[in-house]
Amino acid sequence: MKIVNYTAAAILVVLIFYLLYIGKDLLLPLVIAVALWYLILTLGNAFNRIKIGSFRFPKPVCTVASFLAFIALIWVLVNFLSSTIDDVLDVAPVYQENLTERLEGFSFFDVSDFEGQSFGQLLSGWIDIPSYATSVAASLTSILASGGLILIYLGFLFLEQGHFSKKITALVADPDKEESVNNIVNRIRDDIQKYISIKVFTSSMTGILSYTFLRIMDIDFAGVWGIIIFLLNFIPTVGSIVATIFPALIALAQSDGYTLFFIVLGGIGAIQVCIGNILEPRLMGSSFNLSPIIILMNLALWGYIWDIPGMFLCVPFLIIVTIILSHFPQTRPIAIILSSDGRLRVPINKTVGPFAFNPAANTLLTTHEENSGES
Repeated sequence: MKIVNYTAAAILVVLIFYLLYIGKDLLLPLVIAVALWYLILTLGNAFNRIKIGSFRFPKPVCTVASFLAFIALIWVLVNFLSSTIDDVLDVAPVYQENLTERLEGFSFFDVSDFEGQSFGQLLSGWIDIPSYATSVAASLTSILASGGLILIYLGFLFLEQGHFSKKITALVADPDKEESVNNIVNRIRDDIQKYISIKVFTSSMTGILSYTFLRIMDIDFAGVWGIIIFLLNFIPTVGSIVATIFPALIALAQSDGYTLFFIVLGGIGAIQVCIGNILEPRLMGSSFNLSPIIILMNLALWGYIWDIPGMFLCVPFLIIVTIILSHFPQTRPIAIILSSDGRLRVPINKTVGPFAFNPAANTLLTTHEENSGES
């Protein structure tokens, strides 16, 4: 019976990913709309907490202000990228040629006969700046082309959100159970909002500081790199590494020697370490970082399904799923497997079905084991 269930589950997973692949044009705008909707609600809640004396702005006003702020920000970013992307595409082949020359001179060992390629040619096959720039530009164009559909989805999400509590009431039909369900939903919502708020703050700081540093070092397209570094920092571990290496490679491509390369590599790396390894863990408390292997597999899978937008969206959504799974005893083992070190922030000690949480030990016990420990 278990084999049948596992087989059915595997077939269902394959079918879901197949539908995601063929339904990319319809589903990707929906996922982007969900992300924007949640960010707008999070910013609106932040506006609602602002007090002027005893006065506090009504929640609908805060939501509208948050929506307008996001529209203005997106408009500024689109205009900036639209005016810059052509210059990036024009200079990308020159960067590739210069980078190949620098890498050939950077060889400390003889690999000139490796598969008939030089060291620089070997690396240039992996680091293809024109190809990356073209892919990013194509993804941006595709997202902009779906802007109308994203706005339609966003409007329906705002219309639908007011009925969520009514659906819970209709599904549960028991006041005591309804209160318990609402408590769990509120706890999950608070954890997700905390994660998103802190991640947006730390990623923004990383992007702004990196942009400032790159401008001081006179690196080309520092603004574009600041935005890319901001986005990459939503991907734990892998994103930080890429956000450190690629600006350094651009510095290597635009300079005559290797000094600027090492300065940029060290400067951006120091910013990443200070914010990602020192500030962010202090703000997050217990971390929901994923296993690096899970991140790589996730990036490869979603990169294949939804290209570059999928790679940027998949890890934050997977972390949110991990947060949700960690709140339920039945699904908590999955969250532990997805995590980097198995340590998750445990919700309030609460028995759900045959299981109970033990916050002190950060483990999952059966109700019988918990009662035995108390006795």
